Amino acid sequence: MSEWVLARALPEPAARLRSLAHRADEGGADAAWAEIIDLLQKRTGVDFEVTVRDVDSSVLSPFTANYLAALVESTAARLGETPPAWTATVAPLATPWFGTELRRLREHLLLHAPVAFRRRNLFVDAGVGDRV
Repeated sequence: MSEWVLARALPEPAARLRSLAHRADEGGADAAWAEIIDLLQKRTGVDFEVTVRDVDSSVLSPFTANYLAALVESTAARLGETPPAWTATVAPLATPWFGTELRRLREHLLLHAPVAFRRRNLFVDAGVGDRV
């Protein structure tokens, strides 16, 4: 099936991803991130590319843009796909962000955060496909 046909048949996931990214940026982030992860988990091949290619990260906060880019990059790696170009335009966070305030866990996260997240100065314990 051609990319053009898929884009016409599957506009919903792309629109949903953009909507959820804005919702994560404006508040209600936990539920929005969970939905984004679920949405990305269901993507395959061209479906993934069509879903993630048109995100405008410039209108998102630096944290949201980085977290979304890391999720998209880790999904691309899982699928053996190339991440969309917009992910390369998102500058990493200036200061590290940790998914916990607990000092002991921060040490663990420094070593075990998924690569796509570490490159962006985000230290979390799980990526797409994982739940903690």
